[in-house]
Amino acid sequence: MRRFSKSSSNRLSTDSQRLVALAKGSMEAASRLEERSWERDLDALLQKLLRTGHQETVDGALEHLFKSDIAAYDALMESVEANSESTQIEHEGARYDVLLIAAPILAWTRFSIASGAVAEEARNTLAMHLRAHLLTEQAHLAMAPTLFSIDQLPRTHVETFSLTQRMAQAAIKGAPVKLPANTEETAPFLADTRYLLAAVAVREGQPLFRWQVSQNSNERVQALEQWQQQAGPNILALLPGCGIELLMPEAYYVACREADKQIRPASIRAAVHYLTNTLGIEPGGLRAIIGSFSEDPVAGRVDEYRIGFTLRQSPEVIYGVVWPLYGQEDEDESAPVTFESLTMPETVDDELRTPLEEIVTLLRACGITHVKRHNERFPMEFCDDCGAPLYPDAEAELVHAEMPEDAPATTGHFH
Repeated sequence: MRRFSKSSSNRLSTDSQRLVALAKGSMEAASRLEERSWERDLDALLQKLLRTGHQETVDGALEHLFKSDIAAYDALMESVEANSESTQIEHEGARYDVLLIAAPILAWTRFSIASGAVAEEARNTLAMHLRAHLLTEQAHLAMAPTLFSIDQLPRTHVETFSLTQRMAQAAIKGAPVKLPANTEETAPFLADTRYLLAAVAVREGQPLFRWQVSQNSNERVQALEQWQQQAGPNILALLPGCGIELLMPEAYYVACREADKQIRPASIRAAVHYLTNTLGIEPGGLRAIIGSFSEDPVAGRVDEYRIGFTLRQSPEVIYGVVWPLYGQEDEDESAPVTFESLTMPETVDDELRTPLEEIVTLLRACGITHVKRHNERFPMEFCDDCGAPLYPDAEAELVHAEMPEDAPATTGHFH
């Protein structure tokens, strides 16, 4: 769930007020016909605001509803995302529905994870696999010529809207996608996400995906398996020296959220693998220290966990991993489970209820048996010099993660 800055102005513009009213109206509708009427008006206003670049107007309405009416906030956010990642375009007398999709890739390595331009031959091969395994026969496809890091993706709904419009035209006209050069620096991490982006266009009202035609949900599962098997070797060639996992290519925002969640366990596994191999120790020679971090520690809401790693016989934090919380996950932390019970083997079952349970279970599965969790809430503090997050040590002091001086040099990210 999105968090907003406390410093934002509380004064709503006229269009922000209209967005609020329309979102509330759609939530209060007593029939589907009434709801659709509200949604049409909401979509029309959002499309105007996104086309003219008024992100601050949209943000103002979202912030107001986040604080006052969470159901209406969810409705507005859903509409904002839908109007950013999809569109309708008329071309040569025909009307087309277009959806921006993302194909996320989880990647991990001791070296560097590539991003940037994708050669035309590789792009054509990947487009062929998308058509063969996921898309309907009548779908038009345009793939961006870039393997994106998360830092290179659109940062706002306005930017996503602009990208969708540009790629939609390319998909319908069968033209190559031309994007402005993206010079955004990609921070090196041991585990990170990469994304292929594409626009899929069909005649208005026609299905985009194969499982819509068969109306068989099992075909969706099979489509992912085929995508992983057939496209995997081609994507592996784009990411030399990496282990990878391909996630489901689907609507842009859903795909990005799923990748955000799935990279978290991969980051812990990559950290343990890196530390044990670099330092020449067994996992049992490491200790993990977990801290709860919040933008407002007094309110008690947890925004993320930070896991600091130390050698068992040393107090210095040598590495750290951040585990952000999304959606309702922060509310899950109220479950009446003690940390001590989590570390007992007989109490951890297959149904993990909270992120903390998942973190502890992952650490144990990686071979780390010494796990400490601080009960206090820490503020979201970062290094003043390099901006890296600070991690809790065993004494609950927030410190910079620093590898031992005698550790071999590496290109991996130390934060």
